[in-house]
Amino acid sequence: MKKLYTHENRLIIYNLKNVLQHAGIASQVINEYASGGVGDLATFDTWPELWVSNNDQFDQAESILRNIVAAHSGQEWYCRGCQEKNGAAFELCWNCGRVSE
Repeated sequence: MKKLYTHENRLIIYNLKNVLQHAGIASQVINEYASGGVGDLATFDTWPELWVSNNDQFDQAESILRNIVAAHSGQEWYCRGCQEKNGAAFELCWNCGRVSE
């Protein structure tokens, strides 16, 4: 078992776990409830961690993670329809549904 990713938001961890599961890669979430230890433990030590169960699938899981990060690391954009600010991860305006240009 190898650690693939850690993040302060467990919803992001579980979303990535679901993506891996869809790709046929088994994984486990560790430290899910460790946030209660903040103050006694270093903050980063309490973040949830995603571990790949089978070491032979780790490279594939890491590639999936890299593709997700690369796809969502662009620039924020403003909708030409309603002028709402949208994150780089959005292809449609969250407010009016217009396609980014």
